[in-house]
Amino acid sequence: MGRCLGINYHHHHPPPPPPPEDPSFSHQPPSSALITRDYRKGNWTLQETLILITAKHLDDDRRARASSPSAAAASSSGHRPAELRWKWVENYCWKNGCFRSQNQCNDKWDNLLRDYKKVRDYQARSSGNGDDAGRQTPYWSLEKYDRKERNLPSNLASEVFDALTEVLSRRNAHRSSTVSAGSPPPLQLLPQPPPLNFRPPLSPPDPPAPAVQQMPVSGTVEAVAAEMSPEQSTSSGGAAEEREAKKRRRRGKGFGPSLAHGVSVLAETLLACEEKREKRHSERIALEERRLCLEVQRAERAELQRHGVSSLVSAVNNLSAAIHSLATTQHHTHP
Repeated sequence: MGRCLGINYHHHHPPPPPPPEDPSFSHQPPSSALITRDYRKGNWTLQETLILITAKHLDDDRRARASSPSAAAASSSGHRPAELRWKWVENYCWKNGCFRSQNQCNDKWDNLLRDYKKVRDYQARSSGNGDDAGRQTPYWSLEKYDRKERNLPSNLASEVFDALTEVLSRRNAHRSSTVSAGSPPPLQLLPQPPPLNFRPPLSPPDPPAPAVQQMPVSGTVEAVAAEMSPEQSTSSGGAAEEREAKKRRRRGKGFGPSLAHGVSVLAETLLACEEKREKRHSERIALEERRLCLEVQRAERAELQRHGVSSLVSAVNNLSAAIHSLATTQHHTHP
C-alpha cells in the first residue's frame, strides 16, 4: 500500500525545481571569446598605443560608474578581478584593430606609465625657474643618445604623452572626488568613547587621532581602497621595475670593464696562437723546400755517376779494341 502511494505521489507531483544558479557563474564569456585569437607580437605601433590608452580611459570611466553608490548597492558581487578588467581592455583593442592579448596590454601599460613619469619629471625640471632649467633642453628636442644619457625613454611620442596626461588627470580627479565623498563617514567615528580600561592622561595628547584612523572604517572607504588598489599596485610595479632596471644597469656597469678586459685578453691569446700557427707553417714550408733541394742534388749526383760510368765503359771498350787491332797488325807483320 505504501509503495502504491509512493508511485502515485511520484506521478502526480512534478519534481522540485533546480536550485538557483550561482551568481558567480552568471557572467559567462560569449561563444566568440572561446575562439582562439592570433595575437600580434613585436613592437607596438603608435596607433596601437593610442588605442590601448583609449581603452584604458574607457575602462576607468566604466569602473567609475560601477563604483558609484547606486551601482555598488545594485551589484552584490563586488569589484571584478584585474584579469577580467584587462580582458575587457583586450576585447576593446581587438574590436579596434589592436590584436594584442590582455597580458601584453597590461605590460605595455606599466611601461607607458614608467616612461611617462620619467618624461613628466624631466619636463617639470626643464620648465622650472632655476638656473639649471635654462640649460635643459625639452625632451622632444633631444637626440636619442642624449635621452639615453639622461636615463629617459628613447621613443615616447608627444601624442602618447598628451593622451596619458589626459587619462591620468581624469583618474586623479575622480579619485579625489571619491575620497572626498567617502571621507565624512570616518569623521563620525571620532567621538566614540574610549574603552573602559583606558586611563586618560592628565593633558590631552594627540595620539588618539591616529588610533582612530587605524580603526576599521566603513564600506565606502573599503570600496575606495579597493578602487585605488589597482593603480597603487601599478605604481608599485612600475617602481619595482625601475629598481630592477637600476640594478641591471649597475651590474652592467660593473661587468663592462671585466668584459672588456676579458675580450682584450681573448683577442691577444687568439693573435698569439695565430702567430705561432703562421710560424709553424713557415718552418714547415722551409723544411719542405730544403728536402726538395736535397732530392734534386741527389738526383743530379746520381746522374753524374751514371754518366761517368758509361764514359769509363766506353773508354775501356775503345782501349780493348785498339789493343786487339794492334795485336792483329803485329801478327800479320811478323809471321
